[in-house]
Amino acid sequence: MSKKYAIFITALFLSFLGVFAVANAATPAKEFSPMENRTLAQMPELSKDALLSGTFMEDFETFVTDQFVLRDEWIALKAGAEYASGKRENNGVYICDEHTLIPRFDPPANDRAKKRIDDNFGYVEKLSTLTDVPVYFSLLPSKVSVWSHLLPDGAPNDDEGQYITRGAALQGPKWLDANTTLNTHKDEPIYYRTDHHWTSLGAYYAYAALMEGMDRTPKALSEFTPTVVSDQFLGTTFSSSGVRWLEPDTIEFYVPQDAASVTNYFDGTPTEGQLYDMSKLEEKDKYSAFLGGNKPLTVVKSNVAPEGAPKLMLIRDSYADSMAPFLCYHFSEIHLVDPRYYKTSMAQYVKDNAIDEVLVMYAVNNFVKDGNLFVLGMPAK
Repeated sequence: MSKKYAIFITALFLSFLGVFAVANAATPAKEFSPMENRTLAQMPELSKDALLSGTFMEDFETFVTDQFVLRDEWIALKAGAEYASGKRENNGVYICDEHTLIPRFDPPANDRAKKRIDDNFGYVEKLSTLTDVPVYFSLLPSKVSVWSHLLPDGAPNDDEGQYITRGAALQGPKWLDANTTLNTHKDEPIYYRTDHHWTSLGAYYAYAALMEGMDRTPKALSEFTPTVVSDQFLGTTFSSSGVRWLEPDTIEFYVPQDAASVTNYFDGTPTEGQLYDMSKLEEKDKYSAFLGGNKPLTVVKSNVAPEGAPKLMLIRDSYADSMAPFLCYHFSEIHLVDPRYYKTSMAQYVKDNAIDEVLVMYAVNNFVKDGNLFVLGMPAK
């Protein structure tokens, strides 16, 4: 290599870096990524403690990564190039058979993560001792377990089954098994191909299993007439994977909109909601059409439950949003509480709202990572 050529290559490389440095500096920071459906990191505050501890540089690196100009386009380019080279994983997402994307499920990274899992099981058990009403518990398998046959050969994942077995062994709450039913129907479209959630069909099968476990008779699948409300759903797994060549999913509603009235609460202030927020179907995150998406507290009052039906408190993640409509046929009220945003004693809530039964229901991959379940172990006043 000649000296002139080396100088040219160096100058070209520095110019490349300079262009993107200027572009990044000139582009205002975004607060939210519609494509990835998440809040983006912002410029960290510079302080002596943050600088000396190293947290400033860590946070700054995250900020630069999140705010890099043309970020979505670079992610897609990287995914396409790696797929062409034979790689079947990108950004923690496996590119699987049958045009399906499956998020990787990693084992706990350290002792702190292991302790959080232990604590979460302990909080569920503690809740059953803090209230006199029946407490039920169910952990839901994700695609990485039920659709493991679609994974690339040798794809490493932690075993969700060990956590389901552990949940079933708790002594306080009554265990409800949805895992067996979902695996029985694994050859059906019970999860979205491009999103981590189950479909309405998957939610129905889980609902039926849970009702049977609660000694209730679920409505037959034949009693519902599914309505396709969108055939253009590309979920969060699609966004994070960088893969841009898959066909979108279809979203269906099974239960009529007028089966219930809905009230959402933000900081104790009630606002009218809907069983299905149709406006969300025009947005990127179309799954949020179910109950309007994540809320601290949502109260669903049934119009179709039998007279004298009990009140259910459902401590949950977002999988419950698409299952809640089915529960309207068995409960007069369903109080959906998300501990990520609702920081109060669950036992106190049961007492204050005359709750008859409690169901703690989480997808395994959410349960093991959630650092907010301490509210289950808080006693009532």
